[in-house]
Amino acid sequence: MSAASTPVKAVLFDRDGTLVHDVPYNGDPDRVRPVDGAREAVALLRAHGVRVGVVTNQSGVARGLISDGDVRRVNRRVDDLIGPFDVWAVCPHGPDDGCHCRKPEPGMVLWAAGRVCAGPADCVVVGDIGADMEAAERAGAHGILVPNDRTRPEETAAAPHVAPDLLTAVRAILDGMPRGRVLADERPIGAAYGPDPEGGGPRAAGPADGPGPGSGSGSGSATIPPATAPGHGVFAPGAGRAVDDRPGRLT
Repeated sequence: MSAASTPVKAVLFDRDGTLVHDVPYNGDPDRVRPVDGAREAVALLRAHGVRVGVVTNQSGVARGLISDGDVRRVNRRVDDLIGPFDVWAVCPHGPDDGCHCRKPEPGMVLWAAGRVCAGPADCVVVGDIGADMEAAERAGAHGILVPNDRTRPEETAAAPHVAPDLLTAVRAILDGMPRGRVLADERPIGAAYGPDPEGGGPRAAGPADGPGPGSGSGSGSATIPPATAPGHGVFAPGAGRAVDDRPGRLT
């Protein structure tokens, strides 16, 4: 599918717990580990002309646990392993700082959408917790939750769209704006990519895309229960109402 045939212009990913395994307040690039399918999912979007970005809360800066430079170095490592991403939006504030960029506030989503010249309604936010989905909704964007073992059941139940993993989310996005609550796509990766122009097998992502499939240290996905209910290190302009007390989810 060409970029012209899909209304999705940009996909904005949460970082910790979505693209990479969540290491609380990580300031060490060597501890960055992509989740399974992250590199392939981002490469698939780029291959179809969809812009990609990251919107991430990093309150460890406000808490004095990591520095701005630490965040930039980790972001560069994520870019090296999974990207390149077209835009990075980082909120360095704490939950009581009163900023408008910290998710679930919509500021970062709006800013990042503007940087890639896309209206919020043409963007999809992919994340692993309820704050990601609320930020998308408040910005006027679409949200897809990819749960992991730290996602609360009530967050999964309340999410507008849920996918078991990043590749399923991205394949659904490439068919247009998300439809249906639980997204599923059983196509093999080769069928999603299409034939390699040089023959035989999936299209290669290219040398700049980092390690090949399977380089992540875990899946980052979880079982979906039935429904019941800016550049590297550039900080988006100046708080989320909800305080998340899960270990590693206070970012």
